[in-house]
Amino acid sequence: MNWENHDGAVAVNCAVFFKVKEAFGGLSNMSNDYPLMVNGVKAGSSEALYQACRYPHRPEWQAEIMRANLPMIAKRIARKKEWIAETRSDWEEIRASVMRWALQVKLAQHPRRMRAIFEKSRRMPIVERSSKDSFWGAILGDDGVLRGENRLGMLLMELRNMASPIRVIPPAIAEFKICGDFVSEIRERSLAQQMMPFSA
Repeated sequence: MNWENHDGAVAVNCAVFFKVKEAFGGLSNMSNDYPLMVNGVKAGSSEALYQACRYPHRPEWQAEIMRANLPMIAKRIARKKEWIAETRSDWEEIRASVMRWALQVKLAQHPRRMRAIFEKSRRMPIVERSSKDSFWGAILGDDGVLRGENRLGMLLMELRNMASPIRVIPPAIAEFKICGDFVSEIRERSLAQQMMPFSA
């Protein structure tokens, strides 16, 4: 499948993900198979972690979002009509940096599985096919071409090129907190290892 970006450039033979059970589905934030741990708090998915970052001033909301048992439920909770107006005021400016960080956490805590998918994608352009979001993904046209900014795919390609092992440094964002605490550096370790202290 081909992808045309917002500049009109066309990439061919892309590694496309749409449903989580497809070959590249593990790259999706909607996959429920990659729980994360930040500041000792578990998030059910990278989507839940990303959405929780909307509300650093509302740790109880963040906890509810991160407890969601499905990524779509986490997204729905985070975008409640009575909550959304309290999204941090700089969200539009920082959301790409937050997403980059959340994806890096996913790689750091699931390194083997994520690198296996990246290996399968070889050097192909990575594209998220979306039904309606042309910012994070790309929408399939009647001519069979995906069109959109594909910001998520671009971040995943950036992640694919990162050296191993990785250290995840929190983005330089004001009040970057999870459940009341400033986010600390994360080093590459499996989720099971994240739940144990480092050995001396």
